[in-house]
Amino acid sequence: MSKRDRRGDRMGAATASDVGTGRLDRRTVLKGVGAGSVVPLAGCLGTYDAVVGDSSGPEPVRVGVLAPNPQSDFIGRSMVQSAQVAVDERNDDHDGIDDRAVELVVGDTNGSPLEAKREYQRLVLEENVDVTVGTFASEALVNIMDEIAEQETLHLTSGAATQEVSQLVREEYERYKYHFRVGPTNDTDLGRAQIGFMNDVAGDIGWESIAVLAEDYPWADVPWETVQDRIDDTPVENVLSRRYAPSKNDFTDLYDEIADAGADAAFIMTAHTGNDALFDWSYPNRPAEPPQPQPFAFGGIHVPMQLPTYYEQTNGACRYGVSYSAATEQSEITEKTPQFVDKYEETFGTYPQDMGYYTYDAINLFAEVAESEESLDSADLVPVIEDISYTGATGNVRFYDPDDTYAHDRVYDPDDPTTVGVYFQWQENDEGVGVREVIWPDEYATSEYVTPPWLE
Repeated sequence: MSKRDRRGDRMGAATASDVGTGRLDRRTVLKGVGAGSVVPLAGCLGTYDAVVGDSSGPEPVRVGVLAPNPQSDFIGRSMVQSAQVAVDERNDDHDGIDDRAVELVVGDTNGSPLEAKREYQRLVLEENVDVTVGTFASEALVNIMDEIAEQETLHLTSGAATQEVSQLVREEYERYKYHFRVGPTNDTDLGRAQIGFMNDVAGDIGWESIAVLAEDYPWADVPWETVQDRIDDTPVENVLSRRYAPSKNDFTDLYDEIADAGADAAFIMTAHTGNDALFDWSYPNRPAEPPQPQPFAFGGIHVPMQLPTYYEQTNGACRYGVSYSAATEQSEITEKTPQFVDKYEETFGTYPQDMGYYTYDAINLFAEVAESEESLDSADLVPVIEDISYTGATGNVRFYDPDDTYAHDRVYDPDDPTTVGVYFQWQENDEGVGVREVIWPDEYATSEYVTPPWLE
C-alpha cells in the first residue's frame, strides 16, 4: 500500500453520496462538528505540564508552547502535539540543543486574551522557559506583546495573522524586537495568496465569476480589504461582495443572491461560521428531499476544512470544497514536509492541522539558531533570526526587515512557491475515503481540481 493510500485511509470512509441521498441529518452532524472554527474530537492528550527530556546532565532547554484548549480543541491539540514531535526529534536525533535536553511546557490559553497573558507569565516567570512559541487568536497575541517586551524573551508566533504586532516591532523596535511570526503569513499576505490563486487557477477550473464573502470578525478585515482592492486586476469577475454577521447560521438567502447573480463560485473567508456555510452549500437546510446542492462551487479561506478529520466529521459534506493551508498530508513542500507528517501520524494516529506545521517549524528554527550561536540569550538570537533563511516543513522561512511594513513577519514571495501556502480540494479516492488533494501551486499539486458533478 502506498504512503498516499495509507494517508487517505486515516480520513474516514463516510462519503459525499450520503449527503446527496438525504441519509445525513444536518443537525446531527452539526452537533458532532460544532458551530465554531474548530472541531472537538473524542480522546484526550493526557495532562500536559511538561514533556521532559533526560533530567541528568546539564540544565535542560525549556520551550513553552501557548495553545488554545489542547485537551479538546483540534487546533490547540495539533499545535502541542507538533511541538512534542519537534522536541522528541531534537532529543532523539540531535542530542537536544548543544548537548542539553529539551523540555516542552504547555500553556493553555483557553482561547482567551486574558488567559493567554496569564499563561505567558507562568511559562516565563515560573517555568523559566527559554523561548515561547504558538498563540492562535490574534487578540491573544496582541495581549501578550507587552509581556514579551517586558521579559525580553523570544516569541515565535505559529498561529495568529494580525499585523498589529508587526507595527509594534517596526515602530518600537528595541522594545518589541523579540517577536517573529513563523506562520501563518500576515493578514495582508493571506489576501495576496487568494489573489494569486485567482490569477493562476480560477479561470482554468471554470471560476470566471465569483461572489466574495467574509464573516464580520476582525481577523478577516485585512484579507477582505486586500481582495477587494485587487480582484478587479484578476481575470475573475466579482459579481457580489458581502460581509455577513458573526451570528449568521442560515445562508439560504445569501446563497440565493449568489445564484441569482450567476456566480460560478462562492469565495469565502470563514473560521467561526464555516460549518453552517458549508452545510448550506452542500446540504442546504431546505425541506426538499433529497436536498439540492447549490448551483455554484465553494472555497476560499475556510478554517474548519483545514482539519484533517473534517471529511469524516461531516460525513463527506465537504467533498469538492476548496480551502487554503500551510500544507496537507498529501503535499511535499520540502523534503521535511512528509518526514514531519509521517512522524506525527506514527506518534498520534492522525495528521497535523495548519498551525501544527508552523509550530513544528518554529521550534526547529529556534533549535538550529540556538545551537549555531551556542546561546539561549534572546538578544543574541534576534539578529541571527532576522537574517535567517530556514527550510522547514512549511517551506522557506524568512522574515521581513525590522523597518519593513511587516517587520519580523514571515516573508510572502510570489516568486518562491514554498512561501505562499497551498490550495487543496477535498476529494474522494477509489476506496471512498476523503483526501485533501493539493491543486495550487502547480509545483506541489497532487491532483487536478474536480468540478462538482451537479455543475458539469
